[in-house]
Amino acid sequence: MESLQNIHRVLVANRGEIAVRIIRACHELGIESVAVVSAADRGSIAAGLADRVVEIGPAEAAQSYLDIDRILEAASETACDAVHPGYGFLAENADFARRVVDAGLIFVGPSADVIDAMGVKTTARERMETAGVPVVPGARFAPGLDEAGLIEVADGVGYPLLVKAASGGGGKGMRAVQESSQLLAAIEAARREAAAAFADDTVYFERMLVNPRHVEVQILADTHGTVLHLGERDCSIQRRHQKVVEEAPAPGLDEELRSRMHETAVMAARAVDYTGAGTVEMLLDSTGEFFFLEMNTRLQVEHPVTELVWGVDLVEQQFRVADGQALGFSQEDLSPRGHAIEVRLYAEDPAVGFLPQTGTVGIFEAAGGPGVRVDSGIATGTEVGLFYDPMLAKVCAAGADRDQARRRLLEALRELVLLGVNTNQSYLATILDHEAFAAGKVHTGFIEEYMGEAIVNRSDDEALEVLLGAAAIVFSGRVGPGPRVGNVVDAGPDPVWRELGAWRVGSRGGS
Repeated sequence: MESLQNIHRVLVANRGEIAVRIIRACHELGIESVAVVSAADRGSIAAGLADRVVEIGPAEAAQSYLDIDRILEAASETACDAVHPGYGFLAENADFARRVVDAGLIFVGPSADVIDAMGVKTTARERMETAGVPVVPGARFAPGLDEAGLIEVADGVGYPLLVKAASGGGGKGMRAVQESSQLLAAIEAARREAAAAFADDTVYFERMLVNPRHVEVQILADTHGTVLHLGERDCSIQRRHQKVVEEAPAPGLDEELRSRMHETAVMAARAVDYTGAGTVEMLLDSTGEFFFLEMNTRLQVEHPVTELVWGVDLVEQQFRVADGQALGFSQEDLSPRGHAIEVRLYAEDPAVGFLPQTGTVGIFEAAGGPGVRVDSGIATGTEVGLFYDPMLAKVCAAGADRDQARRRLLEALRELVLLGVNTNQSYLATILDHEAFAAGKVHTGFIEEYMGEAIVNRSDDEALEVLLGAAAIVFSGRVGPGPRVGNVVDAGPDPVWRELGAWRVGSRGGS
């Protein structure tokens, strides 16, 4: 493969597992990496892997990972050629992208103008409508419109509807409205949340499709006019608008529908002169009709499932496109193989409303096996705090078909060991093991319909808790890779030992 000509040292403007992922891509490409870290991340995996490390501020993201001035200072101090934003934080901040370029650096992503155009949902909808891309019925409304006027606009959209923030994503600034009596309260709540999350309280109305599927198409485009797709992912299994399980390809689509979605995504990317890796998200209803939802102008959290199925390193291609290279393959050169599924391992406790959890990782041993991939930013001894997103790792598995990938991922979750911090590990396994998921009956209402109040049931057996606490103490002194916990207790009859990571160790005064 051709070496990069213009990028020799990259500042990674992110943290956690995505920072680790980018730094490893730098190593493969033979370019140097600079990690910026907050005071809380001095001892992080990313810091240990990077060629150079610059501490840019305290733990609070606003004073570190969101501080554009300090990040650009770090890039200048270390003589970087480029900045990779990862996802989250400043990845879709057009001002950041613009300032990176103004500083004489390469921004590894689309242009600031494209981020601007697609970052505001109302503007993106208008651009897509002009390009002939189908969008979910919706409407904007003028600031200061009175209650009667708001109800009139909402009636035109139809109920149920969503009040949605014009900026940002991740389900923030979004409220469902079933009837007009709920409208004003929903607008006020959505505005408050949007202002806090995105510094923009602009909202609009959008028709709420009942239990649609969330299907997104991966786009890859260079600066020489080539725009390709790398198939689709189904991200329908969500909790409170946050993705929980993602897979590629989307199950149950006929080839004609699949092809139309791919073509629509390529058309959307061409309409805004997109470059780099991006994602066109769509909603698919039960009739087979689909609508543009939004475009993510960055790498997606769930990109590993696409890489596993299509055999393309998306981070490498981001760097090559940013370097000015043409994509080294055509659409005809690409073909999917098998199936891949990913779950997001969070530091949260399903037993108490999925509240974020903190603590020290006493033991972390990722699972292995055929087709298994674990992207993480943690290790034994990592401190998990409340300053950042609670995602600890992404656990993925690929197989010849969907069921093999599902079974491999289920086994990987059962083998993974994470002690010291509560996680959603067993909750994820419950989803994968559910007959509806196995049958491919996925939609955005899956958790509400099939999971109900399913939580990780914590044992009241005091003897068992003593054993778990003892295990944490014994293994906390072990440094580096060692025999899997499952190997130690393989002869034991209790299967709970295979899911140690799902337990709050020593809840009666333990670690």
